[in-house]
Amino acid sequence: MQNVKTSVIGSYPVKVNNLELMNGYFNQKKSSWKKYIDMAVNDQVKAGIDIISDGQTRDPFVNIFTRKLDGCRIRGRTEVIDKVRYIEPITVNDQVYVKKIIPKNKEIVGLITGPYTLMKSCVDLFYDNKKELAFDFAKALNHEAKNLEKYVDLISIDEPFYSVETPEYAKELIQMVFKNVSCNKRLHVCGDVSKIIPKLLEMPVQILSHEFKASPHLFDKFKEYDVSKNICLGSVRSDKTTIETVDEITKHINCGIDVFGEKISQISPDCGLRHQPRNIAYQKLKNLVIAGEKIYG
Repeated sequence: MQNVKTSVIGSYPVKVNNLELMNGYFNQKKSSWKKYIDMAVNDQVKAGIDIISDGQTRDPFVNIFTRKLDGCRIRGRTEVIDKVRYIEPITVNDQVYVKKIIPKNKEIVGLITGPYTLMKSCVDLFYDNKKELAFDFAKALNHEAKNLEKYVDLISIDEPFYSVETPEYAKELIQMVFKNVSCNKRLHVCGDVSKIIPKLLEMPVQILSHEFKASPHLFDKFKEYDVSKNICLGSVRSDKTTIETVDEITKHINCGIDVFGEKISQISPDCGLRHQPRNIAYQKLKNLVIAGEKIYG
């Protein structure tokens, strides 16, 4: 039987007690994020997910990286005020902790927000050159990827801006992030990617991840190409609170099988679940797992 694993894309809805964290800061007590990571990880494990994330509990997916990169400051949005450089591991310690608390049969996905998305999300007060800034982000993220791969089973780059505009150097940015990185690699691009499928198929990753549930027309678009990559099939919506039934998810996965066959290696939500109520996010994951078991055993 084909080994198809359930995965998450990244974020998970955990309510952080900001007042508690502020009090700890002003009382010079080091705040622990472990209980928030516990909430996200335990929900995923309980739901039966195979490839677990830390839930990206510390920050939104841009700030979590720019907060620790030299040359960046956060005042509402991230502002780039000097050359972007890597200082120290950003998400690694959280993955080390996740590895300690998950069952031995579970895997971990390390999450990296893509360099182009970081560039597009920042206010540039230093470079005045988008490409140069994007590549400096990519060089910094390469250090993070090389540190991450020691502790995770998969690294996933999230580049939502590629569905809006894809620069001519899009592939080179991904290559830079993954330079000398040997673990399994995934690229997640949400939104309508129908116009950039040929570029996606050239990306230096093993797995492509897209919003097939919110954008089922992508099935017809991908039929036009010889898909050599493995596919992470988005199978429950991340933008709606409606909980898909097991039968609905099963039907959707079978539509994916008609297009991709054994190229489907993962099934997941369409995107991160941060904006869902926690109970709904959990039920979506649970139904996804049950649907996967019905199809793949």
